[in-house]
Amino acid sequence: MLTKIYEQNPSEKELQRVVDVLERDGVVIYPTDSVYAFGCSIRSPKAIERLRRMRGKQPGQLAVVFADLAQVAEYCRVDNAAFRILKRNLPGPFTFVLTASSRVPDKALEKRRTIGVRIPANGVARAIVERLGAPLITASVKDDDEVVEYTTDPELIHERYGREVDLVIDGGTGDNVPTTVVDLTQDEAEVLREGKGELQ
Repeated sequence: MLTKIYEQNPSEKELQRVVDVLERDGVVIYPTDSVYAFGCSIRSPKAIERLRRMRGKQPGQLAVVFADLAQVAEYCRVDNAAFRILKRNLPGPFTFVLTASSRVPDKALEKRRTIGVRIPANGVARAIVERLGAPLITASVKDDDEVVEYTTDPELIHERYGREVDLVIDGGTGDNVPTTVVDLTQDEAEVLREGKGELQ
């Protein structure tokens, strides 16, 4: 199913439809400020397992999308230095690696103790998390071994993945530049991957 949600004025009805899918262990594809992404509720072990199988992901390759910094602080250990960096750069096209707290379910972590944290500068992504009342486990829609032209077009994404996921959100043309990944688990912030975001 393909549903259109505008970033400026996300439809309450359409957002509720997305949340209903997520609360029933569903997996959706939604727009972010970088590439389109797969997402499922952090509260659904069944959906997390499905997402991992679908993407062939190792535990560390899944990130978590939050609505705001207060929510990040509930699920991660954030010291003052890390908080200042997060505050300067989020919302934005970054994935920050932080130490997870015990609130992150084991299913999302497996044997790891860190998670990638995202707060996209995209109103649709944040509105979904706010309405769901829980973060989204997420993985980018991209194929490392294929040309990625189709990953910016929600209709082509729907053609490619519509049978695997429960819902694809058309939030307009996406980007095909991934996030900048920054490790904040050590004393100094370390850029692990250069991407769309420029660290402030």
